Amino acid sequence: MNGFHGLLASAGVLGGLFALLTANVFSQRFKAGVKLGTGGPEHQALLVAVRTHANFAEYVPLCLLLLAGDLYGGAPAGLVVKAGWVLVAARVAHVFGMQLPAPNKSRAAGALLTLAVLVGASLEAVYLAI
Repeated sequence: MNGFHGLLASAGVLGGLFALLTANVFSQRFKAGVKLGTGGPEHQALLVAVRTHANFAEYVPLCLLLLAGDLYGGAPAGLVVKAGWVLVAARVAHVFGMQLPAPNKSRAAGALLTLAVLVGASLEAVYLAI
């Protein structure tokens, strides 16, 4: 498996996870009878589902874009692929952590690992561009 296929595999897993998070938002909306927004404090499960989904959508696309650019720009394929799988692990940890009372180690680890991938991929992109 080359770098492209390795990164593509992790992106595919992340896409599947995003689809599950989307389905969870739909399910929580249906259960709460809320069509728009989060329905206020009495619908905590919907709020958690929406924020988990939104947090994923805020970070994962940019991380994947940066990793793909790094790979295209000549970064070591093994490093990029490993970063892609770290991102998968980070997002899974974050999803589980969002289901627990805050603060918790799973949510913190997911957030910190996601940030590490984002910063690392960003720095590599700048390095490769100059």
